[in-house]
Amino acid sequence: MKSIHAFNAPEALGAYSQAVIKNGLFFSAGQIGLNPLNQELPDSFNEQAENVMNNLHNILTAAGLTFGNVVKSTVYLKDMNNFDTFQEIYQRFFQKPYPARDTIEVSRLPKNAAIEISVIAIL
Repeated sequence: MKSIHAFNAPEALGAYSQAVIKNGLFFSAGQIGLNPLNQELPDSFNEQAENVMNNLHNILTAAGLTFGNVVKSTVYLKDMNNFDTFQEIYQRFFQKPYPARDTIEVSRLPKNAAIEISVIAIL
């Protein structure tokens, strides 16, 4: 197993890698909307969602991949009322055919984040 580390994405908050590659598959850890420069979480959902997608982009890039390699994403929203806003931001990063996706409302996320996303990609 190979660990992936992007210097322009937030450091892991615990004992895990930003992403790993094994047997031709890329697995990201769940990314919340931390600003990689100061490890702070913006107040607005939009900023958090933008940061999540940019952080995933940077981690994929560190592995030599793009969003086009992603086959599955898992999205956790603290409030499903943000779904339409999330969808608009998400579609700017992915193109058809879109990867499979789960979108789940949860009661709480690390650092009280509003959104968390993880992805699986094929090399």
